[in-house]
Amino acid sequence: MYKVGICGHFGWGKDFADGQTDKTRAVYRALSKALGEENITTLDTCGWKSNPAAMFLNCRKLLKNCENVIMMPAQGGVKIFPALYELFNRKLNRRLHYVVVGGWLPEKLKSNPALYECISRLDKVYVELQPMEDALHELGLDNVIYLPNFRETNSLRPEELVYTSCEPYRLCTFSRVTPQKGIEKAIDAVRYANNALGRTVYTLDIYGKVAPEYADEFSRLCKGFEPYITYKGLADTAKSTQELKSCFALLFPTLYSGEGLAGTVIDAFAAGVPVIATDWNYNRYIIRNGKDGIVYDPNTEGLLGKILVDAAGYPHKLNDMKKNCLNRAAHFEADQAVKILLKELEKEAVTV
Repeated sequence: MYKVGICGHFGWGKDFADGQTDKTRAVYRALSKALGEENITTLDTCGWKSNPAAMFLNCRKLLKNCENVIMMPAQGGVKIFPALYELFNRKLNRRLHYVVVGGWLPEKLKSNPALYECISRLDKVYVELQPMEDALHELGLDNVIYLPNFRETNSLRPEELVYTSCEPYRLCTFSRVTPQKGIEKAIDAVRYANNALGRTVYTLDIYGKVAPEYADEFSRLCKGFEPYITYKGLADTAKSTQELKSCFALLFPTLYSGEGLAGTVIDAFAAGVPVIATDWNYNRYIIRNGKDGIVYDPNTEGLLGKILVDAAGYPHKLNDMKKNCLNRAAHFEADQAVKILLKELEKEAVTV
């Protein structure tokens, strides 16, 4: 019998660049390292809707063969997988764990009593932000625990930090390329700053997978890019710190409704790069305003561009944040975060 079975969107052999897949794979790698690959098995939910009957049978098989099952459903699967595993588990009595990706669960449970009851019966629910744990406790859930989002990022050493000392200052985005993640806001802000200052003070490198539904529109945008704006395509996540370390700042003007602890912020911190982000969802709890980045009001029109204009006059303010970024990145290291999960996995199931 396996110690742990992980049910989630692995997308093995396919090129996915999203938080759901990244975190599912990160949990697998961290547990394999800690427990040994021979004690871990997986069930890939990629494309499960095309053959739900086969997926349901595989879920029961996973549960039968594992002491612990970790499920990592996206918003579309959260109504299915927890209830399914709970149903199958009534005779098997395995321990059920739900590792949440994103920051949407508290609001989801407020409006769905049936889902709330199902989630309340799981052994543990792991959320990636302390305010999420607090919010779920306020709803009456006592099986919730804070498990920071984590990445295997190979953080820079302090002596490897790259300080920007002359124009143009390199900016970047490092997330899915969608309007919800604020890509157009970032482009507009860089254009505003350069036009306001009358020269190319900033360049912008755009990294990330373009959302399929946005591909045509983004292609049209690319045709109108100035020389200082470049789409760089997908970056190798294993080399993210090397890609990012020469950046002056990472722009994260997200308005994505399900935003939790975004992996792009961890990547930036590991590279010693301050993050300029919207005060949206939980960003203020992750990015310490004035210490390792800038958090601004997304409702103030044009504010990001004005922040860039101001930063150009005082570049030392962002450069001075770089060491703080590395200190913050240490909080999200895989080896530390996974200890919380390992402690729960060692517990035995309690027969009711």
